[in-house]
Amino acid sequence: MVSWLNKINLGDCREFLPDLPEESVHLFLSDIPYGIGLDDWDVLHNNTNSAYLGQSPAQKGKSGFKRRGKPIRGWSSADREIGKEYQAWCLSWAKLVYPVMKKGSSMFVFGARRTIHRAIVAFEDAGFILRDILIWKKPSAHHRSQRIEIVLSRRGEKELAEKWRGWRLGNLAPIYEPIAWLFKPYDLTITDNVIENEVGAMNIADSKINGSSPTNILEIGFQPDEARIHEAQKPVGLMEYLIRLTTRENQIVLDPFMGSGTTAVACKNLNRQFIGFEINPEYYEMALQRLERETRQLRLFRESGEDYS
Repeated sequence: MVSWLNKINLGDCREFLPDLPEESVHLFLSDIPYGIGLDDWDVLHNNTNSAYLGQSPAQKGKSGFKRRGKPIRGWSSADREIGKEYQAWCLSWAKLVYPVMKKGSSMFVFGARRTIHRAIVAFEDAGFILRDILIWKKPSAHHRSQRIEIVLSRRGEKELAEKWRGWRLGNLAPIYEPIAWLFKPYDLTITDNVIENEVGAMNIADSKINGSSPTNILEIGFQPDEARIHEAQKPVGLMEYLIRLTTRENQIVLDPFMGSGTTAVACKNLNRQFIGFEINPEYYEMALQRLERETRQLRLFRESGEDYS
């Protein structure tokens, strides 16, 4: 266990998870790939449609609309298998996570609104139980929709364009992301489990928001000077909140999909230990640099006696 602790390890987590000691991890916290085609690393299916990661003319040059995420001309039979294949991918590593988690320990799994159900079923098939679905409400969101009258006008359909004036194609502004909260089943009562395994309870005293007990809607954004190195990155404060809510100091947090290293940074800030894996060499290097930089800053702040928040 010591060789894995407090390190971001390069490679596929499925190769390393079997080497972790059983019932050694107190919390699973990970912003896993969503399987929605955000980038090449987020394509977790066998659909080879060349348009899947393409761009429409309206998307070019706009950072919030970089990827199409779906074929140009409707949904094919291969597209309809994407969800099932994503679920199978989640199960391939969820069943490896199950043995290393302590009984009663929590799992916080970030997901997409249209694929989180597949991830939840995979975790349930691996043995975990769903406790709740939290909502992370983001400060802002791109409005991914297009006015249909513009599309029709470009086709020369003036009457149809007028008929559909005010209507749009696409979705409502995606202002939130779901976080599945699962746990590993425990023996006897939850109180007995807290005594034996030191997990399963919530630290409400240190998790109040504006003096009130927290709800399952979290509104925690990025700090103005927070480093942004990954397009799917989450705020350090959000990860810290979930860690503080469910763990004690020096307990172990597992994140098999480290990405930009946010979970590792949050653990360092809160005196928790972590085990992390990242398969992408580029993100791995950036996460290491970020962790070293922010750990050094934290050490200097602590030595100075100032408040690091």
